[in-house]
Amino acid sequence: MRVALLSFHTSPLAALGGKDTGGMNVFVRETARELSRRGIAVDVFTRSTGTHALRIDPRLGAHARVIHVPAGPEAPQPKHVLHQYVGAFVDWIVRFAHAEGKYDVIHAHYWLSGLAAEQLRAQWGTPFVMTFHTLAELKNQIAEREQDRESELRLRSECHLCSIADRITANTSVEKMQLVRFYGAGSSRIRIVPPGVDLALFHPIEQSFAKRAIGIPADHRLLLFAGRIERLKGIETLFRAVALLHQQRRDWDWSRINLAVIGGDPSPEGVRQNEEMARLQALRQQLGLHEVVAFLGAREQEALPFYYAAAEMLIMPSHYESFGMVALEAMACGTPVIASDVGGLSVLVQHNKTGLRVRVNDPAELARAIEKLMDDEPRRRRLGQRAACYAESFSWQQVVEKLLAVYGEIAA
Repeated sequence: MRVALLSFHTSPLAALGGKDTGGMNVFVRETARELSRRGIAVDVFTRSTGTHALRIDPRLGAHARVIHVPAGPEAPQPKHVLHQYVGAFVDWIVRFAHAEGKYDVIHAHYWLSGLAAEQLRAQWGTPFVMTFHTLAELKNQIAEREQDRESELRLRSECHLCSIADRITANTSVEKMQLVRFYGAGSSRIRIVPPGVDLALFHPIEQSFAKRAIGIPADHRLLLFAGRIERLKGIETLFRAVALLHQQRRDWDWSRINLAVIGGDPSPEGVRQNEEMARLQALRQQLGLHEVVAFLGAREQEALPFYYAAAEMLIMPSHYESFGMVALEAMACGTPVIASDVGGLSVLVQHNKTGLRVRVNDPAELARAIEKLMDDEPRRRRLGQRAACYAESFSWQQVVEKLLAVYGEIAA
């Protein structure tokens, strides 16, 4: 079998924590690696954003290649203009495949890749699987400002792709329901394939060792957020919850309590490029949290297990998550998660079993949840142990087994 993975707008090799890099990048990268381990030839096509990268990069595995496609300027572009380069992206892939040979399945990630997959199916007759990762309709429902809303083009395209894709994969049963309800997708064509976690990388580490590895004192207590720096991640809610605790819990030694924010670029240049980073840095000062909150920027994937294991808890106050891969990584490290009761998090984080779920955009309730775990070490350890056991059922090997079953349905 030969598989073409389309990741049009972002490369699986990109550093995580940037504006457009997150769980989808991990999903594409790890499924390509696992397919390669099984001897399945897989090409990941992504739009080239710089002439410095290898046109064909073989580092994902013996049978996997990341192919940087010249479509439009070979430089980063605003996401809202990328649609105009889909045609050029498809044309280049068709010419490439003419010399390389036929693909049995196309797997498109995100709506722009789906539009490319539709055109490639028309050229090759090759069926395609569609994975959206996030849905415009759900993002628009929680958008606070007009500029946060997704375009009508994206909405129409997602509806269209739901009607024409050979198969659609959903992260959870919640997302499957959303696809049926808001997009009219046929439930018989939807298969639930959750993201996975690299259990060789993300596993329990003794907390004091993890603290030494990232350079924090053994008697310090770490609260952790990890993810993209954007409004829908609800970081403001987290800051306001910590500010409430800072006022109310004078008995805590705040010189030894820190909230670390992993993601984005906190440098002056990064602040200029990311409005939300600038807003959050100003909010930190306004709330008097400048000595409590640290913006750490992006971290390499290999460093994340030490941050998860060093933390008392991971906090995900998102307004919307289709799944919540960061939560799964933390759980695999034996760290309990406090998460908003939204989307995939409402399935992934089992309340009072692997973590706590709270109402979205409610700083007071989030503060109470943080307080509960900070004050109760036996409970915190118990939730973390259960979380690590639960995460074992999400290995990438199991994910790819499910994907191969979907590919087999349509490749036949």
